Amino acid sequence: MGWCEEWKPTLAMLGVAVSLAAMNTMIKSVIDEGMNRLVLITLRQLVATLFMAPIAHFRERKTRPKLTVESFVYLFFSALFGASLTQYLFFLGLKYTTATFACAFLNMAPVFTFLLALPFRLETLDVKTRAGTAKLLGAIICLSGAMLLTFYKGVALTNTSHQPVASEQQEGHSTAGYSTKKWIMGSIAYLAGCLTWSSWFLIQSKVAKKYPSLYSGTALIFFLSFLQAAVLTLATERSFSVWALQRKLEIITVIVAGIAGSGFGFLAMSWCVEKRGPVFTAAFTPLVQIIVAGIDFSILHEPLYLGSVLGSVLVIAGLYFLLWGKEQGGQ
Repeated sequence: MGWCEEWKPTLAMLGVAVSLAAMNTMIKSVIDEGMNRLVLITLRQLVATLFMAPIAHFRERKTRPKLTVESFVYLFFSALFGASLTQYLFFLGLKYTTATFACAFLNMAPVFTFLLALPFRLETLDVKTRAGTAKLLGAIICLSGAMLLTFYKGVALTNTSHQPVASEQQEGHSTAGYSTKKWIMGSIAYLAGCLTWSSWFLIQSKVAKKYPSLYSGTALIFFLSFLQAAVLTLATERSFSVWALQRKLEIITVIVAGIAGSGFGFLAMSWCVEKRGPVFTAAFTPLVQIIVAGIDFSILHEPLYLGSVLGSVLVIAGLYFLLWGKEQGGQ
């Protein structure tokens, strides 16, 4: 029993990594096949709401605080930055790049969060200490990797039979892979998504104080993000045909993304943070990229570029420098 309890957090994070990798690959596939990104976000958040609402009701029905105007505003922006806007930007990037490439940018979220937290004094940086030097070095290395990922694609390292999606064929793309212009467009979308995602951590730290009810707050965030995405979809898409899920993969993706990505992923990571701390939890982020890369190359036959490999190595190295510095510094 002692062995089981010791390994539970590790097994939980391995489960999260596998589920997130599968989810990202499935989302990439349905987007390539033409599924509307906003519809995907809307339905995913609806599934996540239906998953989380009963849990919140039964666990916190006696302890749920009153929802004030101030707490509602924080929850609204938490939903916007943590779900609606961030998902749209990342799904936009997926249209122009690969799922492996998307995961490389996700690895930068802890570094961006650290840099955004410095002006608000939510993080400290003392370069005179070893921990402070590691934080600074990690941030610089990670940002260098981001720039490399964005502006250098390099040669393809793998021979692939990858065929472009229908939309790319219509635009006259060759079967060699992705154009440099679209690769940069996707990278810019990922950078913007990382900034909004990192901003969410700062907003969420306020939400935890204004509305200290983990499950109920999460259910409300999922519901608000569902409404935000639904309003934006209805405002931009005049045809109701985009709402029809015509393929089994689209239905499965919506369910998996809603339950595994939003529901199970959030609960498991929150539990691991409580048991082992944020450093332990964040350290599993690159594992998602490794699993996605394996799926990309073996199943989807996506091309692997030199810039992606070099940039990913820098991003992951910078991440671990930063996490090590935070652990040593106790911040």
